[in-house]
Amino acid sequence: MLLDFDRLGALRWMLLSVGGAVALFLLLPIVFIVALSFGDSQWLIFPPPGWTLEWYRQLLTDSGWIDSLLTSAKIAVIVTVLSVGLGLLASLALVRGKFRGRNTVKAFFLTPMVLPVVVLAVALYAFFLRIGLNGTLVGFVIGHLIIALPFSIIAISNSLESFDVSLEEAASICGAGPLEVKLRVTLPAIRLGLFAAAIFSFLASWDEVVVSIFMASPTLQTLPVRIWSTLRQDLTPVIAAASSLLVGLTVVLMLLGALVKRTRQA
Repeated sequence: MLLDFDRLGALRWMLLSVGGAVALFLLLPIVFIVALSFGDSQWLIFPPPGWTLEWYRQLLTDSGWIDSLLTSAKIAVIVTVLSVGLGLLASLALVRGKFRGRNTVKAFFLTPMVLPVVVLAVALYAFFLRIGLNGTLVGFVIGHLIIALPFSIIAISNSLESFDVSLEEAASICGAGPLEVKLRVTLPAIRLGLFAAAIFSFLASWDEVVVSIFMASPTLQTLPVRIWSTLRQDLTPVIAAASSLLVGLTVVLMLLGALVKRTRQA
């Protein structure tokens, strides 16, 4: 028995070591990029010979970068609102509905998660060219919404499935109408799922690059597209600064989601 415990302990430490090594391998490039964004060398030397905020100053005073940043933020906010709203309606139908082919409909909604992004991007590009939406804000929103919607449906559906339906029934018995039940009972009870859907939808749009490359035009580019196009032309620390801002907002939102979840559980 003691030998078994020793083996389990050794296996645990081995798994922790492998997991730590994989995490370090994945995170080190991000750490390097953040460090290079503060380096005072324009040749991206690591470790940097000195430290400066010059690249962030250039980033935040360049109208091209600012326009791309604002475009990404605008599209992400619109996509988040639409994704949560449509995801809520779809989740209510999928979880509460009793219609034939419900699993097929659910699989259809989740298809963008398993479909290669480049295939989706090429299909949207060809379709939007025909209807004149390529290079427009509407085209960006639709493309990003297709990618973000499955995350909303999964998060909200999980909350609805764990929700006690008897609370809605009790509210109905007390005289509340169907809409009032949804607004005053259902939505507050699944607010954590709605919050998770909003975060994942925002990040799905904020970080999207493949679909955005096909949707972009010379006058309308998101921040990831701007980073990609600049990277192909010139390797400058401003790209590292822009990438750090992109990653920074992602980390902040993920930490905010974890904090809200921990507060909710406490």
